[in-house]
Amino acid sequence: MVPSPAAILESVVGALGEAVTASELVRDQAIVSIRLADWIAAARRLRDDPALRFEQLIDLCGVDYRDFGAGRWTGPRFAVVAHLLSIEHNARLRVKVFAADDDFPSIDSVIDIWSCANWYERETFDLFGIVFPGHPDLRRLLTDYGFIGHPFRKDFPVSGYVEMRYDPEQQRVIYQPVSIEPREIVPRVVREAGYGAGR
Repeated sequence: MVPSPAAILESVVGALGEAVTASELVRDQAIVSIRLADWIAAARRLRDDPALRFEQLIDLCGVDYRDFGAGRWTGPRFAVVAHLLSIEHNARLRVKVFAADDDFPSIDSVIDIWSCANWYERETFDLFGIVFPGHPDLRRLLTDYGFIGHPFRKDFPVSGYVEMRYDPEQQRVIYQPVSIEPREIVPRVVREAGYGAGR
C-alpha cells in the first residue's frame, strides 16, 4: 500500500525529531526543513531507517530566497532542496536545508550518502555559489572556465558582466564588457476607458 503524504510527513518528523525545523504538505508533497547542524545525520537517517528508506536522491538544487514573497521573507537567503525517493515504500520527500551565512553559503556535501549528489552539488555551486564542504571535486560544471559570478543568483545581471566574441585580428576568442544596450521590450497596450467592463 502506498503511504499518504501525511503519513510520510508524520514518519519523517517522528524519526528526525528536533532536527526538523518546519514541515508542511503542499499539493500532496511532504516537505521538511532540516537544521543545518543536523543535515548529515538526518540525511543518513532518511536513507538507512527501515521505516523511511529514502535510498535514492532524485534531485538536489539551490534556491535564492532574495526578494521571496515580495520582500516578506526574513529567513536565510540560500537553501539547498533535495528530492528523495523511497523505492521500498513508494514514497517521495522534499527536504530543505538553509545556509547560515548569506555572504558565503555553505552546506555539507551528501556525496558520501547519495553518490549521485556529485554533479547536482557541482551545478548548485556553479549557478548559486553554494559551497559543499566534503565534496571531492567541487568546481564549475556549466559555465566557462573564466566565468565570474553565479548566474542563478537573483542579483546577477540578466545581461551578465562580460561577453565573448571572436576577434579576427587576434585570431582568438576574447572577453569584453557587455555592450548590450538595456531596452524595454514589454509592449504597451492602450485601451479606451471602460474596456471589458461588461458592455
